[in-house]
Amino acid sequence: MDTNIITFLACICFIFIFGKIFIVPIKKILKIIFNSILGGISIFLINAIGANFGFHIGLNFFTSILIGILGLPGAVCLIIVKLLIE
Repeated sequence: MDTNIITFLACICFIFIFGKIFIVPIKKILKIIFNSILGGISIFLINAIGANFGFHIGLNFFTSILIGILGLPGAVCLIIVKLLIE
């Protein structure tokens, strides 16, 4: 009887540890995807405002991921690089 309880508790601990190992990377991946979508929206808004001034940043996978990972500093970085190139 005691070994059944110990086995049951060990299985519960294993499930919690196993779940913790896999849930953390999934949360980070979902956060990057969500921020990338927000990055794409911010590039769209920059392009909508910049259209009046002849300013355009390409909306692609890499610029969206850059803003998704870095946030607002990533958008500022893209704007500065675009202004330096032109």
